[in-house]
Amino acid sequence: MTTYGRGLRGLSIATIATITTALALVFFYAPLDADQGFIQKIFYIHVPLAIVSLCGFILGGLLAIGHLRTGEKSWDMRSYVAIHMSLIFAIGGLITGSIWAKASWGHWWVWQEPTLVSYLIVVLMFATYQPLRFSIEDPERQARYASVFAIVAAAFVPLNFIAVRLAQGFVHPRVLTLTGGHLPGPMRLTFLVSLAGIALLFATLWKYELAAKNARMQMRALRRLMLGDDAVSPLGRSAAPS
Repeated sequence: MTTYGRGLRGLSIATIATITTALALVFFYAPLDADQGFIQKIFYIHVPLAIVSLCGFILGGLLAIGHLRTGEKSWDMRSYVAIHMSLIFAIGGLITGSIWAKASWGHWWVWQEPTLVSYLIVVLMFATYQPLRFSIEDPERQARYASVFAIVAAAFVPLNFIAVRLAQGFVHPRVLTLTGGHLPGPMRLTFLVSLAGIALLFATLWKYELAAKNARMQMRALRRLMLGDDAVSPLGRSAAPS
């Protein structure tokens, strides 16, 4: 079986160090925004969470391609965990975004803003991944259908992003562009370190969950081997690791 825990300790240390550095930069280095003041600092959490979650959804689709090409369950497990982690990060992005919106605009949500609505659509679309997956009992069909869904949904993410960037009517601040955006130097550095910290956190949690699920699968296989019991629990029959 694949050893998912390899290099996990070093990755965890790098994650803690980067996030600690990012928090120090956020509170002691990045200047206060002239218009929004201290509440603007939530930007360094909200935007990285949103970016990493979207990239995680795309990663889940790419890993699903590996499963369809090879038929190996390890690719399906990686895709499953990537989408699971991305949903958690996306919920964090929605919560922090709502707090920022309330402080900046006086409303928890603005339905006329295409950036917010499109992000919510992506999150809700991937939120149907697990119900769809576990509605199928046959392990092979379950993994195959889930992979097809992940690929199609992941392809929608960049298309949705392009459509939003072309939209004209928006109130969401466009501080990030291909040319560097409108962030001053200290803010840009703080944002990049924060983005790196959130990305490392995603990678660390992804490997932790993969290692945990892989260990449980090995324990089940060992228990069945020792007991000589071919009966498998419903969770054991599922192609998705529990």
